[in-house]
Amino acid sequence: MIPIKSGHEIAKMRQACRTASEILERVSELVRPGITTKEIDEAAADLMHEAGVKSAFLGYRLGHRVFPGNICISLNDEIVHGIGSQRRIQYGDIVKLDIGVIEDGWVGDTASTVPVGMIDARTEKLLRTTESALRRAIGSASEGVRLGDVCAAVEEEAIRDGFSVVREFVGHGVGRKLHEEPQVPNYGKRGNGPRLKAGMTLAIEPMINSGTAAVRLLDDGWTVCTGDGMASAHFEHTVLITKNEPEILTFRGQRQLK
Repeated sequence: MIPIKSGHEIAKMRQACRTASEILERVSELVRPGITTKEIDEAAADLMHEAGVKSAFLGYRLGHRVFPGNICISLNDEIVHGIGSQRRIQYGDIVKLDIGVIEDGWVGDTASTVPVGMIDARTEKLLRTTESALRRAIGSASEGVRLGDVCAAVEEEAIRDGFSVVREFVGHGVGRKLHEEPQVPNYGKRGNGPRLKAGMTLAIEPMINSGTAAVRLLDDGWTVCTGDGMASAHFEHTVLITKNEPEILTFRGQRQLK
């Protein structure tokens, strides 16, 4: 399990997460028909520079691969890890924005799915379900709870509404590093797994597909898409486990989970 954080460390995490959330809100406002995903990525880089923080994703290494983007920006059937390009956003798209920043040595990590204009009814339901799954998972994440209970909450919500969860990519502990223990899958068995402890900070991030749970990796070596080309939604918050109610460190705006 990840180390329990001191009050000073938690204060640092709060600040990093607050900055990540503010940048996500500002980047979300840029999403509109005609703008390229590269322009959005570059705008995010400018906002990070303005805030005096670094991207937690730019230069991230996975084997011989190095991530080239400042943020992850994924459209429609792209699930996660999309790279900004000359592709132009269109009316009716859904745009997944995943923001990670490093501030004073601590990482803030958060994501949202932004609809562009009117979207079809099933995709709108997909977004609602994914947000609801995140809300349920966070609501169950308190000291003493089994990790499997948190993970199962996501899967139960998705299956109830006729969707599927991505199994190959998961949430995670976060703190000094972007990816720490424990892994936080979007599926699980209630009553299983380690017990959560106050002071842990977890990135809980449902990735839910409209159709099959199968995924495929694009030739760029990063972008993950649904196996059947149907839409996928992604929402993420970094959450502090406490002795009482969980604290959402990446609190944001009117779509914020209550």
